[in-house]
Amino acid sequence: MTPDTTTSRTATGAGRLRELFARPGIIRLAGAHTPLGARLAERAGFEGVWSSGLEISASQGLPDCDLLTMSDLLEVAGAMAGAVDVPLVADCDAGYGNALNVMHMVRRYERAGIAAVSVEDKVFPKVNSFVPGRQNLAPVDEFCGKIEAAGSARSSGDLMVIARIEALIAGRDMAEALARGEAYADAGADAVLIHAKGESPAPVLEFLRHWRPDVPVVVVPTTYHTITADELQAAGAKMVIYANHGLRATISAVTQAFDSILRDGRSTAIEERIAPLSTVFALQGLAALKEDEERFVRGTGVPVAGQVAS
Repeated sequence: MTPDTTTSRTATGAGRLRELFARPGIIRLAGAHTPLGARLAERAGFEGVWSSGLEISASQGLPDCDLLTMSDLLEVAGAMAGAVDVPLVADCDAGYGNALNVMHMVRRYERAGIAAVSVEDKVFPKVNSFVPGRQNLAPVDEFCGKIEAAGSARSSGDLMVIARIEALIAGRDMAEALARGEAYADAGADAVLIHAKGESPAPVLEFLRHWRPDVPVVVVPTTYHTITADELQAAGAKMVIYANHGLRATISAVTQAFDSILRDGRSTAIEERIAPLSTVFALQGLAALKEDEERFVRGTGVPVAGQVAS
């Protein structure tokens, strides 16, 4: 299944994302940390992919607290962007340093085909928003400098800059969250992301109700998961990111599969619940590879196997 969008396949990833923001309806993104995960999100019908800092860190067996470098995260994000036709939005933490680091980041991510970068208003190095404890916010003026720097570093106007507001995560009140968002909009952010970690969507709905700038709002319903995308759209949200559900689903499914194999001494019990190899080959693009082989590979090279196992 491929997403039914009206965006142009000839546009850049950033151009396609801007087209999505310009059309009616909410934009749905799924988090991923590999090109395979990005293809699964695209195949399911999501309009875009979120290059999740949490997922990438976890895939390396590391906490999400700026231990990985910008280059580490960019390598994964760029590979995912190249594997799908839908736009990729990159989680860029606190921008990997000050405004000069943000400018360097924007240039690198733009060249890699990333559609948008999301930078959060926390002090570098940051800690994942759902971890209790230190959630220190950057001064508003300092973060506005980062947003202005990000905009000035773009070689074109296509790459989108998303300012992520962490005030509610840090225990600040709604007035500060709104004031920060308005300042970031004035600094040139193309969208703002209001983050929250309670079980109720009420704070996010209140933010949307009082939001005045003509700048779209992004939401991430990780903990307040009972609200639907349609309800969020009706409240004024333009983009919803399901940021880490693929990773969490994978952990549960793989744990259950491995437990079953060790318990039974064979994999028979899970064979009907796991993907056949034919699905793996399809996601790898094996059919297109075989077509190219038949067209272009000449001489005595070893051909790709003619039969695809199921």
